[in-house]
Amino acid sequence: MQDKEILGRIGDLIDEEHQLRSRISSGEATTDDRGRIKALEESLDQCWDLLRQRRARRGIGENPDGAVARPVSEVEGYQQ
Repeated sequence: MQDKEILGRIGDLIDEEHQLRSRISSGEATTDDRGRIKALEESLDQCWDLLRQRRARRGIGENPDGAVARPVSEVEGYQQ
């Protein structure tokens, strides 16, 4: 996946997240909507991680296509 595709995916996920959060704040959300928010957050974290990996590889002269999406369990376990 190229940077442009990752950024497009991030944009799509953010749009969906905003729609769901709007439904939640207006009291129209379902239980599925609330669960979907968590999945969206995890997918966003994976996408951002992949984009950072690609940029880092490019920054040190390596092929960015060598970057791979890491599992949610790994990405969500990062210390900030």
